[in-house]
Amino acid sequence: MRILSLVMILGLLWSCQQNTPSNLLDVHSVKTQDGLVSGKLVGEDSVKTFMGIPFAAAPVGELRWKAPQPVSPWEGVKECVANPASAIQNPPVPFFAWSEEFLIPPTPISEDCLYLNVWTDAEKSDEKRPVMVWIHGGGFTGGSGTVPLYDGEELAKKGIVVVTINYRLGVLGFLSHPELSKESDSGTSGNYGVLDQIAALKWVKNNISQFGGDPKNVTIAGQSAGSMSVNVLVSSPMAKGLFNKAIAQSGAMFNYDGGRSGRNIEMAEKAGEEFMEKTGAGSLEALRQIPADSLLKVGGSFWPYKDGNVIPLDFDETFISGKANQIKLLTGWNADDNVSFGGPMTPEQFRAQAKEKYQDRAEEYLKLFPASTPEELEETRSTLSEMMFGYQNFTWAKIQSDLAPESSFLYHFTRIPPGEPNYGAFHSAEFSYSFHTLKYWNRPFTDVDYKLEDVMSQYWVNFVKSGNPNGDGLPNWPAFSSDNPMLMELGDKIQAIKPPHLEQIQFLESVYMK
Repeated sequence: MRILSLVMILGLLWSCQQNTPSNLLDVHSVKTQDGLVSGKLVGEDSVKTFMGIPFAAAPVGELRWKAPQPVSPWEGVKECVANPASAIQNPPVPFFAWSEEFLIPPTPISEDCLYLNVWTDAEKSDEKRPVMVWIHGGGFTGGSGTVPLYDGEELAKKGIVVVTINYRLGVLGFLSHPELSKESDSGTSGNYGVLDQIAALKWVKNNISQFGGDPKNVTIAGQSAGSMSVNVLVSSPMAKGLFNKAIAQSGAMFNYDGGRSGRNIEMAEKAGEEFMEKTGAGSLEALRQIPADSLLKVGGSFWPYKDGNVIPLDFDETFISGKANQIKLLTGWNADDNVSFGGPMTPEQFRAQAKEKYQDRAEEYLKLFPASTPEELEETRSTLSEMMFGYQNFTWAKIQSDLAPESSFLYHFTRIPPGEPNYGAFHSAEFSYSFHTLKYWNRPFTDVDYKLEDVMSQYWVNFVKSGNPNGDGLPNWPAFSSDNPMLMELGDKIQAIKPPHLEQIQFLESVYMK
């Protein structure tokens, strides 16, 4: 009798195992290529959240200024429930319009920073939900994937998997030097921060299916330096096949007024030699031993550049020739993206600079950007300030639409967030609306803001899912076309309009895009 009872119990246990789906997504045990990770449930809807999953080895010691290396596999379950370290940078201090909600957590900040975060509402690992990988902004010197307004919970509840990543910044992310180039397999140096981004995307390709995501339906997205990074990744053959859509918010790397896109390896290596000389280090070995926070104090400007490897060609040439990775694009800019344009200037000085810079086209330029009076000059400089970003994203939308009709969607964000101090529709103001994270931003928002948040976040989610932002109940967003250029105004009104400053943009395009 006892034997019979034991057989029945074992049979029941076996039956239960057979009826338990093996593809259930257990927040306490998700398998990655490097080991098991556990996360936490957040919110009333219990979104599964994993904070601080390593996607590359710590870039410290001998790995400083080297391409990201594989993670050493671990045994047991790695707990991923707390904010990972942000990359080495200056401590976060609110300034201008950027309150603490826009900044990294005060701690931890470390050179050991190559981690990513995942939000998923999938119940099963085989759901193949579309994926959005967010690349933070911060001028390539600051920021992280754990900025409060980047929280992915709300977007995950709308049916996508959200990933935010860290990458090396400043001198640790982009230093180039002849000795670094010599020791590298590629014969180049710098662009380590971009290589980190590529390593994170490879992690997504290899692992995101375990979180209910579809590795064949990945959108890269970013704002400011994150948007520039998106532009870089779309241009890079090393990122081919890692994504099929791009969202670029206020930033790209096309040539404009001698901008960042003009740096080449000779210039980058020379800047690196000057930096090393300032440190007093006589060798790479000595330079690698200097504490990371001490390197920050030396100063210098470092960012992505054409190295012939990660970025093989000038951005203008790459995109116009159709050599960039094939994608669908959602891009745009804010009405007050750059509210300060240079230092004090008189109308006479402005006109003199215009004649020197544009020579035989100076009169044409001054008709579009008049400066006869101080009042005219103030308005013109405001327009030029907006063009610092607007020209870039308009240009990208146009190139993309010319190469592949119906594949590009352009926006202009005009909503001025309520509250004081007021900086207009400032740089960064839009991404909390698209992330549906106004609840984390301490402003006296109104129904206008919450409606815009609902619409924008749904546009973004729809695009991540299908490459088209349109959907039921949303104002129609026309695809951009050179023949009939239209964009979506996202502000107090949500409507399709002709691009603002169209004549000015087209003039700049005729000068710089050759």
